Amino acid sequence: MRPICYHVAMSLDGYIAGPNSEFDWIVNDPDVDFVALFAQFDTLLMGRRTFELMVRQGRTKIPGMELFVFSKTLRPRDYPEVTIVSGKPEETVASLRAKPGKDIWLFGGGSLFQSFLDAKLVDRVEVAVIPVLLGAGIPLLASPAKQAKLKLTAHKIYKTGIVMLTYAVL
Repeated sequence: MRPICYHVAMSLDGYIAGPNSEFDWIVNDPDVDFVALFAQFDTLLMGRRTFELMVRQGRTKIPGMELFVFSKTLRPRDYPEVTIVSGKPEETVASLRAKPGKDIWLFGGGSLFQSFLDAKLVDRVEVAVIPVLLGAGIPLLASPAKQAKLKLTAHKIYKTGIVMLTYAVL
């Protein structure tokens, strides 16, 4: 069964984006192998807000990735190159997990992460802690949220001060 991994950058004070969804605070570390990171995955799951941010940047797909956008308002005919999922994620996730392929990347937004975590659909959480304090923004996990137990399975410290933490969801 293919695992679902929430891989995200987070400020030291717990935000995955600034107050206006900005992410210009994320440090680009030359030792982070983004090619290897992206090679782990062939499927991206994201929420509407993250997808709309991509659209504003002129992108509606990522090469080599199958993209699923969870939204109750987007219309599939407006974005034929992606799969729009309007219902609960469990059925889509079960189908994706059963197909052969690489790991599945839960990408971007905290709201979708929270709903997947609450539904016990997340297998791994990988957080790149960026050495910055934002003071406000979009939290990794908004309150109120259900408690989830995690087990640290790996960690790495980069020269820029980024700390990569990998947890299994128990």
